[in-house]
Amino acid sequence: MPELPEVETVRRGLQPVLEGRRIAQALVRRDGLRWPFPDRMAERLTGAMVTGLNRRAKYLLVALDTGETLIIHLGMSGRMLVSDAEPGKHDHVVLEIEGGARVTFNDARRFGMMDLIESDRVHQHPLLADLGPEPLGNDFNALVLTTAFAGKKSPIKSALLDQTIVAGLGNIYVCEALWRAGINPLRLAGEVGSVDLLVRVIREVLSDAIEAGGSSLRDHRQTNGELGYFQHSFSVYGREGQACRTVGCLGVIERIVQSGRSTFWCPTCQIV
Repeated sequence: MPELPEVETVRRGLQPVLEGRRIAQALVRRDGLRWPFPDRMAERLTGAMVTGLNRRAKYLLVALDTGETLIIHLGMSGRMLVSDAEPGKHDHVVLEIEGGARVTFNDARRFGMMDLIESDRVHQHPLLADLGPEPLGNDFNALVLTTAFAGKKSPIKSALLDQTIVAGLGNIYVCEALWRAGINPLRLAGEVGSVDLLVRVIREVLSDAIEAGGSSLRDHRQTNGELGYFQHSFSVYGREGQACRTVGCLGVIERIVQSGRSTFWCPTCQIV
């Protein structure tokens, strides 16, 4: 599933195409994906001007001059592509943009979603209402994270995947951040002392991944159809049995399962 860097990469790719442009025609080619599409979605989108394109956690927020915001989640395999190609089998929503661009929501496995809500209520949407702070925003800092971790008996890995604690983090980037911070993923969240360092490396990992266009392991594509490249920079994720990349460390990356998710880490140097 696309995580924050992949969604932010898509947002940046769509921004020059959508922002300040009018949707000349919206074509909705099925009744819904993970959930039904909102009533009259094509009609409500057609003719609307995009006044802003933002991201909240793993959701794209397309603000319209109609007073509504289109919420998009890419699901497991969703892609937002800018192309002049004719719509294919898995191109479920097509936006013809004033000036000639075509934006397509492609989702082979159909776990994505789209919804429309009044813009002044967008953060009250059930999918957004309980999200924690953005890890790249000013509201995410050591004090906030320390307070959220206080008394937590769950492992730090699981706590960081809790979207009410911090929004947008997923399995890949939590593994990478914990390795950079030298933190044992089994350590209880309430016992982690190096929170300042953890905040810094979370920001660094996410920023590095965005700069590389995200990670393409299976489905992620940038808006021009190209792959992301951060997967070539993984230090632990997917590297079970390989040498740790910490300078001077002789350890080997191991894989364990936490809450049904694979955790990749180095038991030799992740000892904090």
